[in-house]
Amino acid sequence: MLTFLNVSQFDLPLEDPVLKFLVVLIIILSAPLLLNKIKVPHLLGLIIAGAVVGPNGFNVLTRDSSIVVTGTTGLLYIMFLAGLEIDLAEFKKNKYKSMGFGAYTFIFPFVFGIAAAHYILDYNWLTSFLFASIFSSHTLISYPLVSKLGVVKNRAVNVTVGGTVITDILTLLVLAIVVGMTTGEVNTAFWTKLSLGIIIFALIVLVGFPIIGRWFFKKVSDKISQYIFVLVMIYLAALLAELAGIEAIIGAFLAGLALNKLIPQTSSLMNRVEFVGNAIFIPFFLISVGMLIDVKVFFKDFETIKVALLMISISIGGKYLASIATQKTFKYTKPEGGIIFGLSSASAAATLATVTVGYNIIIGETDLGEPIRLLDESVLNGSILLILISCTISSFVTQKNAEELVKADNDNTISESNPETENILLAMNHLNTVDPMTNLALLIKSKSTTENLFILNIINEEKNDSSKKNAENLFNQAIEIGASADVRITPITRYDTDLIVGVNNVIKEYSITDLMIGIDQEKGFSPSFVHHLYSGYLKQNTANILVYHAVQPASTVQKYFVILPANAEKENRFFHSLLKIWNIARNSGSKIEFYGNDSTIEMIEKIRKKVNIDASFIIFNNWNDLTKIFAKMKDNDALILFMADRSMMSYLPQMQYVPDYLNDHFKERNFLLLFPAQQTEVLYRKDTRNIGNANDFVEIGKIVGKLFK
Repeated sequence: MLTFLNVSQFDLPLEDPVLKFLVVLIIILSAPLLLNKIKVPHLLGLIIAGAVVGPNGFNVLTRDSSIVVTGTTGLLYIMFLAGLEIDLAEFKKNKYKSMGFGAYTFIFPFVFGIAAAHYILDYNWLTSFLFASIFSSHTLISYPLVSKLGVVKNRAVNVTVGGTVITDILTLLVLAIVVGMTTGEVNTAFWTKLSLGIIIFALIVLVGFPIIGRWFFKKVSDKISQYIFVLVMIYLAALLAELAGIEAIIGAFLAGLALNKLIPQTSSLMNRVEFVGNAIFIPFFLISVGMLIDVKVFFKDFETIKVALLMISISIGGKYLASIATQKTFKYTKPEGGIIFGLSSASAAATLATVTVGYNIIIGETDLGEPIRLLDESVLNGSILLILISCTISSFVTQKNAEELVKADNDNTISESNPETENILLAMNHLNTVDPMTNLALLIKSKSTTENLFILNIINEEKNDSSKKNAENLFNQAIEIGASADVRITPITRYDTDLIVGVNNVIKEYSITDLMIGIDQEKGFSPSFVHHLYSGYLKQNTANILVYHAVQPASTVQKYFVILPANAEKENRFFHSLLKIWNIARNSGSKIEFYGNDSTIEMIEKIRKKVNIDASFIIFNNWNDLTKIFAKMKDNDALILFMADRSMMSYLPQMQYVPDYLNDHFKERNFLLLFPAQQTEVLYRKDTRNIGNANDFVEIGKIVGKLFK
């Protein structure tokens, strides 16, 4: 006889894995739905829910190995995303500010903690140092909030993330030293081992991981395998960090930095990484943190309450003073100072690690034979209350100030809105060009463009079944890539006996601003392709033409060599075309090296001040010497050439030889030819051919700066 209902399955705590996972999923699903209505951050709801269903609440779930493993992945994920999403150009620019904040946020709580431990709690100096280190570290538990609101590129967030790594390293260093002194292991060998371990670990992750990652992404195109590879890199970096004697979260952060340029912000892989983390791993971590909370311990005795209140005051007060000092020192706005405090005020992972280690170290016995611990039970219980209060404050403060930053950014954007709509058309006929062209389109598109992408296939004969099947395969592949990056791509099928007429009609009907054409890797610039390009596509003058040849994924390109002809900046659609190059750098993290004459480089340098990208500028006046630039290119470098039709101001006779040269010398390298459109520039409402004085430069810089947001 079958048993349809086993009542013992519902005994508490739940042991059935299906029921346990179902309960967790219900919590993850319901927390945002219920708490968003009352303006409570959902991550705080997950922590509270963990406390309610955990062993110290109603004992619905135990904090067993499955919860711990998944929760640990969530913590590593938070730090990995912080490194992955950080703006590397901004990070380099603000490295000294990050060091400044790291010093502030470590020193203020550390000094207060030492004074309170020694003079109020009567701890010895060694215990006082360990006690103080509890408050210097923090966990970016509210980072998912700033990621969700889209302010991870903000300079204050950037500085806070960088400072977090510094203060956590210093905190864990203090922990290692105190433990070493307690066990008598602090000597020359200890310092040599620790120093060498950290150096070797950093070199492996920051130098070795990008090499491995670039090789893997070039060889493996399977999306599932790419995601599993990312998880392997996170855990491998975490393991290497532990072997080096530092915390695993530092390894996860450095893994994010190492893969930053290999996983573009607009890519489908980035979307998968964020989706799985925010849907499963990070919520599990927050729930596991909540399971640690035991409200009953706070009412055991007055000593626990006193220590807990003291710990909260030191931690929150020290972090607040550090954020104010950072805001005043670097002249940040009030919301930026607030978000620094919000992100840095949460105590969780490193705090718990420090307290647990200190609690487990026995330094003697009482007269009754009871163990004397380096950190006693009142500190352990106080740390639990600190986690609850600090995470609550962090959640509310971060959400409030992140929303203010978003509002301020929106107000600035609206005040100087862009009157032009961006419509990108991908004209395709070969399956092997779909993936590279679609991924490039995701890189060059502006942030606001989520639906204005189109894919076109021209069918010459209406009854040609093979052509219809080919078009269907093209569309399905492109739409799938776009959907995985949350971008809608609209398919267009056109029946026309003339390929050029069909494409040009679509450009007019859909107000296309950018036409992308892919070059088949095997055929290259065939005579028919060159004829269609110069005698067909370029004769319509309303859209930029981008001709793309790819032999490796765009995410694996390290540097782009961008070569501009004289007078390029005087073409009507030059700045709209330049925006595409800027977006490639912003979204992929690749370095850009511009070559052009004095006036062109001067113009671009002025605009560059509005946007942070890793770019260098080199004066170049003679296109007869192009081969000298090509000789400088290394493996994983790509070429971008600004081209022109014969009727354009920037046209040079040497351009007619470019297709043949690329056929002969660039078959194994990515390149992009960019032909700016010739229509009257609606973006600036003025004749840019006469631009030259300083006021014009400033005006254009402001406008383009807004477009690059």
